[in-house]
Amino acid sequence: MPETITIIGGGLTGLSLAIALSKQGIPVILHEAGSYPRHRVCGEFISGISPSTLETLGISETLSDAQSHSSITWFSGDKETRKHVLSEPALGLSRHLLDDRLQSIACDLGVKIHTKSRIKPQPGKPGTIWSAGRKPTTGKWIGLKAHVRGITNSSDLEMHTGKSGYLGITPVENGWFNVCGLLKIDRSITARHQDLLPAYLRKNGNLRLAESLENAEWKPDSFTAVAGFELGLQTPDPGILALGDSHSIIPPFTGNGMTMAFQSAETALPHILSYANGELPWYTACERIKKDLHIRFRKRLTSASIIHPLLFLPAASPLVRIAPLNPILNLVR
Repeated sequence: MPETITIIGGGLTGLSLAIALSKQGIPVILHEAGSYPRHRVCGEFISGISPSTLETLGISETLSDAQSHSSITWFSGDKETRKHVLSEPALGLSRHLLDDRLQSIACDLGVKIHTKSRIKPQPGKPGTIWSAGRKPTTGKWIGLKAHVRGITNSSDLEMHTGKSGYLGITPVENGWFNVCGLLKIDRSITARHQDLLPAYLRKNGNLRLAESLENAEWKPDSFTAVAGFELGLQTPDPGILALGDSHSIIPPFTGNGMTMAFQSAETALPHILSYANGELPWYTACERIKKDLHIRFRKRLTSASIIHPLLFLPAASPLVRIAPLNPILNLVR
């Protein structure tokens, strides 16, 4: 009888791993602090994902109707600085829809999903995986996201930069646009709820975009915000296997965050299968997973950490105009 795997965190990594394990006959229990469907702070722009990753995890059908995105327009403040075409298309689909599809597949496969369930992993406990997202810290960033309608876009993805952050706009399903930004926390901003987004954009110098969003239709309950986190490798907790954002958070300008969530599950899958089938001790499986994650993500995390601060320099706008973007983006995907 295979060992039961417990996954704490029902985002992209947790759900896709649960599906892949269940399809291999492994019993899975998944604990999710929230409920489905839900909105999350997320760019909803999946760049660099391969069909083989989706097939390995058994989730190809969930993205079969995702929008294909290739064109990008960059803005600095209110000024357009460059148009660009990706070497390979990205996929666009909301987390609200994608997470709901994944949890439905997992339930149909027999995964026992407990929503509104907040539990802590026990260090060293065999068969327990922590994929509950960012590790709360006193970081300097705030992430803001909403779905809006009634705005015009000049390309599949608009990137709006400024002195304190950047924001991406991309179409998702049913005519909605996902608007998602990463900005430095500014304690002088007193706006609340969805008014936060235009307020931060004005401080960032994106005045026309702020006005456009204020006049747009906002999807009810789609505005979400998250603060207090750091980018890059997350501080590990001894004796706990962390996957997805719990392991590392790549800067969102890369468009690679959702892809890394799936790749994290794919990387861990064979070792967890070996443990569950009695072929590996849990400690050995965890050590092999940590090593493989390091090998798979080291280059892009290092490259992203070098490029990210450059986006906030006054010289960033002319750099975007002349930089070889596809080779640069290939470093972070």
